Amino acid sequence: MSNDAVVPTRPGEPAEPTSVERVRAFNRTVTTRIGALEDHYLGSARSLGSSRVLWEVHDGGVDVRDIRERLELDSGYLSRLLRSLEREGLVTVESSSADSRVRTVQPTDAGRAERDELDRRSDELAASLLAPLSNGQRRRLVDAMQTVIRLLDAALVQVEPADAASEDARRCLAAYYDELARRFPGGFDPGRSLHPDTHEFAEPTGLFVLARLHGRAVGCGAVLFHEDVPAYIKRMWVDDAVRGMGVGRRILAALEDAARAHGAASVTLETNASLTEAIAMYRASGYAEVAPFNDEVYADHWFEKPLA
Repeated sequence: MSNDAVVPTRPGEPAEPTSVERVRAFNRTVTTRIGALEDHYLGSARSLGSSRVLWEVHDGGVDVRDIRERLELDSGYLSRLLRSLEREGLVTVESSSADSRVRTVQPTDAGRAERDELDRRSDELAASLLAPLSNGQRRRLVDAMQTVIRLLDAALVQVEPADAASEDARRCLAAYYDELARRFPGGFDPGRSLHPDTHEFAEPTGLFVLARLHGRAVGCGAVLFHEDVPAYIKRMWVDDAVRGMGVGRRILAALEDAARAHGAASVTLETNASLTEAIAMYRASGYAEVAPFNDEVYADHWFEKPLA
């Protein structure tokens, strides 16, 4: 392995100096090439920040909170950008009659026209990046850009404790149950599975976590704590859109850390033979197959991992 590869053993470890230098060089090249440093982005009367917010304002209205989460902007900075767009007559911002905390942004006719013009100029900029290159170079660049997007998104995923009864948690669990119903030969009924009551996945008996990307829940998992016996991991799921980005491993590591913090010497889990990707991840993460330790009707593989 080359000495400039970023190979942290756990998420959050610092990158090696040479890799950091390369990332900074990449950032400088991109910001210069796309005109991010200019006060008037793409020849418009506004900055890249204002233009990016305008792009998020679609017909039908957009919740200000959704824009803030997608663009990961400070609420005060976003408010200033929206006020600037309002003064230009490009958007309107209205509070909900039912809840004044909920604000919706709508484009005006002038805003729609300006957004269309920004789209046209953005297409021209993208074409200018590709035009000097050969067909093979273009494919390499576009493929590399897609790889960069996925890896940057992977770095932005946050795994945090959550209420298993929350709307996001229920949506993730419903998607998980639907997937099991499709993939298991005999379908899946959560009522027949062990621990169907999500109230167990809360302190002090357990923990539920959600993985979020740009504010959207894209994965979940839970762990139950037991005295004198291994902790027990359950309900791990990852959205198709982020599979292959290491989200499952991040969720698994968070659950293991929680078990370790509660004094567990090891963790256990079970799974079904249909979930080949999950089985591969568990084995690669240090789990060893053991004899059945419960009567989960949908399980045919049982695993355990010691916690250092």
